[in-house]
Amino acid sequence: MKGLLAIVLLGISFIFFQSFQLEKKEKKLPGTEVELGKLLFFDPILSANKKTSCASCHKPEFAFADTLPFSIGFKGKPTQRNTPTAMNLMDRPYLFWDGRSPNLEDQALHPIRNSVEMGMTEKDLVTRLNKNKFYRLAFFKIYGKNPNTLLLGKAIAAFERTLETGDSPFDKFMNGDSNAISASAMRGRDAFLDKGHCFDCHFTPDFTADEFKNIGLFNGKELNDSGRFSVTKDPNDIGKFKVPGLRNIAITAPYMHNGKFKSLEAVIEYYNNPSAFVNNAIGRDSLLSQPIGFTDLEKADLLAFLKSLTTKKIQTF
Repeated sequence: MKGLLAIVLLGISFIFFQSFQLEKKEKKLPGTEVELGKLLFFDPILSANKKTSCASCHKPEFAFADTLPFSIGFKGKPTQRNTPTAMNLMDRPYLFWDGRSPNLEDQALHPIRNSVEMGMTEKDLVTRLNKNKFYRLAFFKIYGKNPNTLLLGKAIAAFERTLETGDSPFDKFMNGDSNAISASAMRGRDAFLDKGHCFDCHFTPDFTADEFKNIGLFNGKELNDSGRFSVTKDPNDIGKFKVPGLRNIAITAPYMHNGKFKSLEAVIEYYNNPSAFVNNAIGRDSLLSQPIGFTDLEKADLLAFLKSLTTKKIQTF
């Protein structure tokens, strides 16, 4: 009987020890600003109903983009625009499709305060983080201060700046590995640079000029998102949107600010002849005023090139 009691007590002690160890592991404070930012990025505590995190829309396995034309906010309603990738943003001078944010620190706070996306007021956000013992200690450890919105944006931005990729097959090709991409992708690069004029907008290491362009997806009717104009109020900006980078483009569908195109093939078809898709577009860029006239082979080659810009293994955290 005593032996059985000893076994039971030993078992109970082991369970308590395991629980204590698990609690210790879960309560471990982050050691760096990046670690704190990562915790916050994946934590639904930043949303009004504590069910939606930054990662709910910026899914790691899809290059921190979403697979829906419009992400679903904390109340189950769709967002206004397609969720862009959160990767390779370190050097971007403008963020969001309309460029309303000048840096990652500012950008990180917009979705949290958005009434559709995460629904938190600044006051409630700061109160909630300060009432949370773990985050209060974590912020004080990293910054020597209690949580506030400035430090929250700083932490998330620090994490987002680690989401850089530069090891795609095309990068390896440019670094001297002639076998890194196919002959088709090489021809597609030529089409991208020359016949398609794609390089006019998609250059720099991240394949974006950080400019705003009207590619013909505004007609003031069913396509009525005025884009950059909503920020600047300049009539010349009606229908213009930020030119996105093309890194990891193969896994960030659907494409465009409104998620209009489900595949890269559809994007190529659109650029080949925009007027065939949108009637009466207002302010379409002059580069797209005439059909490009890609052959079927050139379309396939261009697709191969675009796919070569995607890192083989996206870190999923």
